[in-house]
Amino acid sequence: MSLFNPSRDEVRAFFFDAWAKFNAQSTLTDLEKLGVSVMHMHPEYHAILKNPEHYQDQAYYPEMGETNPFLHMSLHLSILEQLSINQPIGIVGIYQQLNIKHQNEHEAQHALLECLAETIWLAQRNQTALDAQHYLTLMQQKVGTIA
Repeated sequence: MSLFNPSRDEVRAFFFDAWAKFNAQSTLTDLEKLGVSVMHMHPEYHAILKNPEHYQDQAYYPEMGETNPFLHMSLHLSILEQLSINQPIGIVGIYQQLNIKHQNEHEAQHALLECLAETIWLAQRNQTALDAQHYLTLMQQKVGTIA
């Protein structure tokens, strides 16, 4: 699996495999442990994770109100990794403020996740690199430090 640019199938295989290993009580890598922690935040995805044969190739259509569970969990993993290294600089402080605001770590992560998803979408639409400053601005707006 390419660590920095995994394919759709590699991402899905990671989640399916980590979930299967967890349920079999097999030893997990640190990344798998982090992935399983995200999967535990989303019990609504457990039926999908138990059925890789059916969901490996499932298409999801946001324009029809569908959420891609694999993309969603991947964004959670990205947020957790960013928090672990405070990149972009300031994300940890913003996250702490969001935790206070929401009184819920999962909701605080979702606030950051929305900012990351928008930043990725803009970069893809404009065919540019991710704009870290725009990302920080969006996060600060979620806290309410920027109007």
